[in-house]
Amino acid sequence: MTDSIKVPLSVLDLASVTDVGTPADAFRNTLDLARHAERLGYNRYWLAEHHNMAGIASSATSVVIGYVAGGTKRIRVGSGGIMLPNHSPLVIAEQFGTLESMYPGRIDLGLGRAPGSDQTTARALRRDLASNGQEFPELLAELRAYFHPPADAFRPVRATPGEGLDVPIWLLGSSGFSAKLAGELGLPFSFASHFAPEYLMPAIHLYRSSFRPSEALAKPYVMIGINIVAADTDEEASFLSTSQQQQFLSLIRGRPGKLKPPIDNMDELWMSHERDALQSKFKYAITGNKATVAARLREILSETMVDELIVTSQIYDHAARLRSYEIVAEAAGLEGSAD
Repeated sequence: MTDSIKVPLSVLDLASVTDVGTPADAFRNTLDLARHAERLGYNRYWLAEHHNMAGIASSATSVVIGYVAGGTKRIRVGSGGIMLPNHSPLVIAEQFGTLESMYPGRIDLGLGRAPGSDQTTARALRRDLASNGQEFPELLAELRAYFHPPADAFRPVRATPGEGLDVPIWLLGSSGFSAKLAGELGLPFSFASHFAPEYLMPAIHLYRSSFRPSEALAKPYVMIGINIVAADTDEEASFLSTSQQQQFLSLIRGRPGKLKPPIDNMDELWMSHERDALQSKFKYAITGNKATVAARLREILSETMVDELIVTSQIYDHAARLRSYEIVAEAAGLEGSAD
């Protein structure tokens, strides 16, 4: 039996659309994976906001969160994250107040400051195109005030539902901006090491050194994203991981698309400089069988000393993806929850 890694494991899902699939297929797979993760003992299930990307179906993130929360029983469900500059803080307070009212004690609100889109899409989202994310602290303060307004303040606009509800707010980031802000505000912090590994350790240090205890959190709490493709053999996992590699390759070429089936030889697709760029992005990625996954998880935890890991797995075949999360749970020593 594998010893427990002693920290919770969670799931980050993009509701991936395959080259032969539809968003409807992606949503069915998302709910199936969420139920599977709940049975295996994963802690939370987060969905990410992206726009104008044919391979990602979770653009209406709050709606998909409600779908997943309604189809599960215990697992926490939330956003990884909502890109706050895209939205009115009041709307987000109302949406997550609604979710928390429907599924009390199970909803997380993870917030990012990136647009999650290109400039043309940002215009379609009705954002201020002069924005560069520097207004994020003010938007965050406004959002938090809708949940918990000062007792002596007159508020002509109130969030209903939302006001008075305790929806845990996380800050997400891939650099130092949100790390420092999360520390100063005493909020939990999640770092996107699944695509920005080079900034992980500086961001963790900045968060911990900036941390001030708050009503939300007495001590720092860090979660990091990890790409994991697990299978019964290292060879099979390596083969399955080529779907994820193709997806990253499409992104760095500026041509994002749907998730493609695995292939035998990536050298037929990428140039050497592209291969090197992708390998640098996969510093904290894990590909392999249960023993390989278990060993690498322990190495990462020893290096980072984080409090939680959130796993994302871009695997083309749904059954293989379910099996990957099962192997990760076994490697981590998770104790599945009883139905």
